[in-house]
Amino acid sequence: CLVPLSRELWPWALQGAVALGPAGNLLQQYATAFRDPLMLQPPEWFKAFIYCEAFLQLPFFPIAAYAFLKGGCRWIRTPAIIYSTHVATTLFAILAHILFHDFSKSEHAGPQTLRERLVLLSIYLPYLLIPLLLLFTMLCNPHYKHVEKRKRK
Repeated sequence: CLVPLSRELWPWALQGAVALGPAGNLLQQYATAFRDPLMLQPPEWFKAFIYCEAFLQLPFFPIAAYAFLKGGCRWIRTPAIIYSTHVATTLFAILAHILFHDFSKSEHAGPQTLRERLVLLSIYLPYLLIPLLLLFTMLCNPHYKHVEKRKRK
């Protein structure tokens, strides 16, 4: 569910809605409906997160899908921990920006009321919750816990 959204919306934020023609209309409609100026006028720090997703996170998806579909792949633990902590860290910054930033000076309409901020927050929140669930699984599930091998004497 999150992969298609990632592939569809975030790269558009790098190019701008105008350069994308009809595809940009969808982005414009989303940003207007949910008052999300990050997609239309992303700050530099947000662009850095988009590049991280494109070049670090998206390549992880097929690898993780293979490991989880095949089953029994304990080697996915470390990459999954790295992925989930990275995504959670970026989302904390995004969520804090949504909650506390003064969008009145933004070129595009941003959330002004608490309700608008919470609606926008609810769109980004799954991007935090799913990686945290993955992290919790990798750290607590006995199947993925590291078993120390002892050397024979």
